[in-house]
Amino acid sequence: MSHKRFILPLHVLSHRNYRLFFFGQSISLIGTWMQTVAQQWLVYRLTHSTIHLGVVGFLGQVPILLLAPFGGALADRFQKRNLLLITQSLFLLHALIIASLTFTSLIRFWHIAVLAFFFGLVNALDVPTRQAFVSELVPTELLANAIALNSAVFNAARVIGPAIGGAIVAVAGEEWCFLMNAVSYLTVIFGLLLIKVHSTLIKSDAPLLKYLTDGIAYIMSASPIRDALMLLCLVSLTGMSYVVLMPVFADRILRAGPKGMGMLMASAGFGAFFGAVLLAMLRSNKAILSKRIVVGSVGFGTSLCLFSQSRQFLLSAFMLAVAGFFMVMQMTSSNAFVQTTSPSNMRGRVMAVYAMMFMGMAPFGSLLAGTLAHILSAQMAVAFGGLSCLIGGLLFAHHMPKSKMAQ
Repeated sequence: MSHKRFILPLHVLSHRNYRLFFFGQSISLIGTWMQTVAQQWLVYRLTHSTIHLGVVGFLGQVPILLLAPFGGALADRFQKRNLLLITQSLFLLHALIIASLTFTSLIRFWHIAVLAFFFGLVNALDVPTRQAFVSELVPTELLANAIALNSAVFNAARVIGPAIGGAIVAVAGEEWCFLMNAVSYLTVIFGLLLIKVHSTLIKSDAPLLKYLTDGIAYIMSASPIRDALMLLCLVSLTGMSYVVLMPVFADRILRAGPKGMGMLMASAGFGAFFGAVLLAMLRSNKAILSKRIVVGSVGFGTSLCLFSQSRQFLLSAFMLAVAGFFMVMQMTSSNAFVQTTSPSNMRGRVMAVYAMMFMGMAPFGSLLAGTLAHILSAQMAVAFGGLSCLIGGLLFAHHMPKSKMAQ
């Protein structure tokens, strides 16, 4: 009977709408990662400053933290497909502008900074809308599998995109990465135009601010969703920030240099990809997803603690692969859990808070990890993050039955 726990990972692709969305996103994600690498290299080539790199990263991320709730409110008020057509068109415009400025050698740092902030503003609407839109493309029982498959593609793209982007920058220049990214958005736009959805959108004349406050009130009253988002915030803030300390581990602790750092990061990516593919094959319901959130948090935290104490390169690479596996389990299970638990008319606002917890905490997590590493050590900073995730997962497990009864 064990085979009933599994489904064919490509079964979700039998749904036409999701298939159109999936393939468009697959190509676009590779283009986005190509642009990310090219933009980082362009900033460094123009300024030779790590501070300027940090500024561009911050400007691209901070709008998610500040404005995602408004994006989620818009996603619940208007047709998500139409909103995505707008955001993807704006991303296309962004890529064309930075490509044009680079092709003509007019590009300056302030252009990149302004465009990064513009990208972040559009992303604040795109992320919650795109996350919530998946629930309109597949049946509820396949939602967790669709989310896991999206995660698998994301992790594959973050390996493929930078590799292609780096090669193109070396051979032809950053501008060609920007141009190819612009072309990649056409695949998403074309797919969205072909998608036919029967939305359950409820028409309302309520002010946008009312949509926003109603969403926050709902999340605070729905204890399982609130607890899952709080745990996600903790994991994002303390656990995910281990990435910024990778140069220290590769250089000072493992004596592996930049090549070793690449291998360590690839190990984490491989573990994440494998985990996402496995989750795409497993059947899910709310009870199973809540257990996976716990297992993911505890497993991620434990593997980070073990990685922080390792002095052997192969063991460190293995522990990072394990960490990547459990990290994806925690993140994708949290995503699927809050989407399947929340009503369709609240899903955009719930996913906006998910985006805030997942992406908006990243700059502050990096700052926390760097500060702890400076005061104590890189090993202690990563161990602190791992222990926080472990304890958070156990607290979530302890509180979850009470949350369910409260509902």
